[in-house]
Amino acid sequence: MSEAQTWAVGRGNQLTPAAIMQLGTAFWGSKTLLSAVELGVFSELAGAGALDGEALRERLGLHPRSARDFFDALVALGMLERVDGRYTNTPETELFLDRAKPSYMGGLLEMVNARHYGYWGSLTEALRTGLPHNEPKNGENTFEALYADPAKLAQYARAMSGASAASAPAIAAKFPWGDYRNVIDIGCAEGALLVQIALAHEHITGGGFDLAPLGPIFDAYVAGFGLGERLSFTVGDFFTDALPPADVLVMGHVLHHWSLAEKLLLLRKAYDALPQGGALVVYGAIIDDERRNNVFGLLMSLNMLIRTSGGFDYTGAQCRAWMEETGFRESYVEHLAGPDSMVVGIK
Repeated sequence: MSEAQTWAVGRGNQLTPAAIMQLGTAFWGSKTLLSAVELGVFSELAGAGALDGEALRERLGLHPRSARDFFDALVALGMLERVDGRYTNTPETELFLDRAKPSYMGGLLEMVNARHYGYWGSLTEALRTGLPHNEPKNGENTFEALYADPAKLAQYARAMSGASAASAPAIAAKFPWGDYRNVIDIGCAEGALLVQIALAHEHITGGGFDLAPLGPIFDAYVAGFGLGERLSFTVGDFFTDALPPADVLVMGHVLHHWSLAEKLLLLRKAYDALPQGGALVVYGAIIDDERRNNVFGLLMSLNMLIRTSGGFDYTGAQCRAWMEETGFRESYVEHLAGPDSMVVGIK
């Protein structure tokens, strides 16, 4: 009996390639969801309620050939429900993927679809070269290109709000805001985190710190919640300018864009801007110390390989060690929501 025949007899009834095939083709399901967000499937159903397949197809302007397969694939993926031939959102997609709701986090998926999805096709080459494979591959500066295009910048700001949709309320609830008076969000984008903090804690004031083109986007977003008098925007570059002083500084989804030397520089600048007893909150998809469980955090680090020249994600233990190196007297890690955790350093 050959080795292959022995394996088939001894193990073939116990092992299957199902998990391998599911992971290997997982991008099929991912792109189906991303296209649904792009097409506005969930927003359409949120506004209209239950719709049969033909009505939904016509509203979305889809060709008849594969519309039914598309909708039913979303059902099988758990993104839509279907009863008696009529489609509706699930509770989750109704809440998080309807563009008309403030809880909409689809901005992140819009950016993933428009920018990241294509770049991930170069992962193998990026792993071999260690070089980014997004705009810099074509000689462009990623952030210069982003900030020069108002539509892309608005999409990016919405994406950052989406990335913090679950973490922002958790930070507002879990951090001891009663011990502090004000907060500055370094790299604030629209200001979604600040809004959640200010809504939950009436005594907190502060604002955001970011590059000038984001100022009008920030002001409009904050004004929509009636918080314009408590939260203001400060123009600055966190590499070339001193950080504004505050009791609490926040860096959310910021450090992973940069090399270790740049990470340490930003942490030192935060330390210098804080008063004695002040706090720095670093949050994002912090990788678990064993580097086994936070799949999203590990994949996000590969995303940084593709998108940046030196960025990478990191464990809580790594971040705490960097905080100690830059002067913080104590620190701790606390889980927020989903793959996100925060590392808090106290000066």
